[in-house]
Amino acid sequence: MGVVYIGDRDTGKTHLAMELANPQNDYVKVSSPDYEYLRSFLYDESLGRTRPTDADKEVEVRYLELQIQLPRGSPQIVIDWIDTPGEVWRKQWQRNHPDKWKNFLKTVRDSEGILLVLPPYREIINSNLADPDLFMTKQQWYNRFERWLEFFRKDCPKARHIVICLNKADLFCDLEREALKLRYKPYRSAMNWQQRHAYVSQRYFRPLHAHLEKLNRSISGLSVNCFITSIYNRQLLELPWIYLGSYLAN
Repeated sequence: MGVVYIGDRDTGKTHLAMELANPQNDYVKVSSPDYEYLRSFLYDESLGRTRPTDADKEVEVRYLELQIQLPRGSPQIVIDWIDTPGEVWRKQWQRNHPDKWKNFLKTVRDSEGILLVLPPYREIINSNLADPDLFMTKQQWYNRFERWLEFFRKDCPKARHIVICLNKADLFCDLEREALKLRYKPYRSAMNWQQRHAYVSQRYFRPLHAHLEKLNRSISGLSVNCFITSIYNRQLLELPWIYLGSYLAN
């Protein structure tokens, strides 16, 4: 069993992975590699942010080993973190690099869990916190997800759990309030996974409802769950990984 961690460029997936490894954790611990190692080559101190993925770099697979605290124990899962240039999703790049694309698809097609990181769209952004014009419009966001839908249906036949994270939640919601509603406690959570998905999808993924229903129907035995994430709230950051650990850990 494998879990693949993917997303477009500039969605924040690198910073999410780095902060997941932060030793100040709750229920998810990255046992390898450690936080300082990841930070040393992923974070640019002068920019105050993670280094952007080089558009000319090749597909690179990194690995994260997670230990997740669950009521029945602390299982481990291994994540294939596929770091890709944005161009990898373009048909021209795939035609020009058939071997690289084939190797990428092999990893994805063998995986039962997929975690996709999406950026927020323009209309949802709080203009007091960021410039909405720096983000794609809702229609562009919708159109981009149509291509993800095609990718999942065509190239992810073994997927049993697809997790979709709307990242940078600090730009469009009250993090503390949402974390209080959605937070995980091993024995006394206010919501179960189905209730969390229903709340988040209704509140933040409404433009994609038809696509999500189509995706659920397209692959036998598939479960799709939606989350919001941010590097600034540990509870929201850990939730999708706890969910995957609950269902896919050995």
